[in-house]
Amino acid sequence: MSQKTNVVMTCAALLLGALSASGQTATAPAPAAPTASWIVTPAFASQYMFRGARLSGPSFEPTVEFDYDTVAVGVWANFPIADKVVGQSDPEYDVYGSYTIAVNDSFSVVPGFTWYNYPRAPSANGFFKATFEPSLAFNYTVAGIKFTPKFYYDVVLNGPTLELSASLALPLKDLGTELDFIGTVGTFKWKTAADNTFPDLKNYGNYFLVGVSVPFALTSASKIVVGVAYTKGSDNYFKQSGSPKVKNTAAVGRGVVTVSYAYTF
Repeated sequence: MSQKTNVVMTCAALLLGALSASGQTATAPAPAAPTASWIVTPAFASQYMFRGARLSGPSFEPTVEFDYDTVAVGVWANFPIADKVVGQSDPEYDVYGSYTIAVNDSFSVVPGFTWYNYPRAPSANGFFKATFEPSLAFNYTVAGIKFTPKFYYDVVLNGPTLELSASLALPLKDLGTELDFIGTVGTFKWKTAADNTFPDLKNYGNYFLVGVSVPFALTSASKIVVGVAYTKGSDNYFKQSGSPKVKNTAAVGRGVVTVSYAYTF
């Protein structure tokens, strides 16, 4: 989610060189103090899609995030407005965190986690009330395009997700904004997709997403973001030992429209 100036560094270097040439010494400038901020983002989505599976129809999806230097922690929630899916996201609360390790200007490593919570999920029907998923991402930017391979492992569902994303910001200087493009492909394989089930119920599949969003700055601390995307799940099946695989009917293709307001303080 969250994720300095060469001019200052260049001026400092020139000043140091001038002082050294005259036989004087200079103290290197102290590093900038870490900054902290809160970001509150209420949002509405026309569909709630997760890794190619439709979990709800129109939804309210607020986020509260705290950033301190390279650390980000927050809570994302989903409240279905219509077309609720039984046992899914009614509501859902996800606690997440990440730490960005900058290797250089174009490469960073980001370990993180997400703790998914479904307080009303009917566990008697095999739905988990919570799962926990550590992750590790690598960001590499070349020619203005950021590539992000990411590895997740859900310790409750007992399986990995592999994902590759590419993003590009295209400035619209005359309009004072930009077009933010993103494309994602992923695959997952969970060995324990249902609770209290024996033999274990496996779930595996693939998905992709392509989208674009446009931010509109209202003030220096607030903006509205409008986005549109298409996402689809494929080859998504449930499989239990001794039984034939069953297609996951929630894995579909859908267009998604989102509107959000972000305020930073």
